[in-house]
Amino acid sequence: MGLGAAVAALVVVTIAELFDGPTSSYVGWLAVAPYLAASFAHWRYVVGVGGLATLLAAISAITSPAGVTQGSVCAIGGMMAATGTAVVVSNFRQRQQQRYAELDRLAAIAQDAVIRPLDPQVGRLAVAGRYVSASAALDIGGDLYEVLDTPFGVRMIIGDVRGKGLESVRLANLVLGVYRHAAFERADLRDIVTDLDRAVARSVGDEEFVTAAIVEERGGTLTVVNCGHPVPLLLRRGQVIPLETPRTGQPLGLGSRPETRVQHLEPNDRLLLYTDGLSEARRSGEFFPTDERAVALLSHGTVEHGLASLESALVEWVHGRFEDDIAMLLMEYTGAAPASEPAVPSWEIGGTPATRS
Repeated sequence: MGLGAAVAALVVVTIAELFDGPTSSYVGWLAVAPYLAASFAHWRYVVGVGGLATLLAAISAITSPAGVTQGSVCAIGGMMAATGTAVVVSNFRQRQQQRYAELDRLAAIAQDAVIRPLDPQVGRLAVAGRYVSASAALDIGGDLYEVLDTPFGVRMIIGDVRGKGLESVRLANLVLGVYRHAAFERADLRDIVTDLDRAVARSVGDEEFVTAAIVEERGGTLTVVNCGHPVPLLLRRGQVIPLETPRTGQPLGLGSRPETRVQHLEPNDRLLLYTDGLSEARRSGEFFPTDERAVALLSHGTVEHGLASLESALVEWVHGRFEDDIAMLLMEYTGAAPASEPAVPSWEIGGTPATRS
């Protein structure tokens, strides 16, 4: 693009010089060409464009009726100086682009370490996850999610680290590391919360924290704990059921002590977990109507198609400009247990009687 514009500038100035008579001089405008090339092209092309501009300036001086004058020599020297400056600009721009590309690559690696690809089927659940970055230039943030098939059932977490950048990614990775261990060791979700709360408290200051919701599905029964996070939404037969807990705990790192919510599932029930970037997405001060749109967008097709439809609606709502990252998990309870999974009586789930809600 820049190279084409530079060549076009050379052609236009040369034509103007030839057809506007000997009394007019447009040679000085040739210096524009190397700068145009420097905006987009490699420095070697800038040298070529600058050399051509200098050659045209020299030819103009030689063929001028006044001959080679002090002014024409200055013009040629100025053209050479402009070429040298343009080469420096091009080289600096190219180094900056390489640096940004490397940072973007490192950010993508860091993000992939936090947000791992999910299996489409985990236990009795069809699963899909989506991460929408608020930054088009640097796809990195502190939202997190994970789904694990453990001896205690399918367990999932979604969380949001307060803050941005590499520090938030470090903390998100810490939370997931502790969770991936505790989810296989702790029978009670509240014990997992305790482990996570202590890990975050040891790693951050008093003003830093992580909101999170942890959900377990076992034998068709859902158990939910909430640590200052947006309430999970159960989609059932065209209705949205917020899975509010008796008491929402403090965010992780602030002494979280949540209570559990138990909910029995029906085949084809869907569960949406999300970070507050979804509920706080707005245009002209109006928030995205999550509850209203959830049924229409998430109840049809596969869970992957449902999240894709929700993301498209979000992009349209905010006109493509997000103020915060968004992480989303959508699960569908298929009701079909894998062949290797034994039936589990409801009174054995989590070690306490399961009550219907």
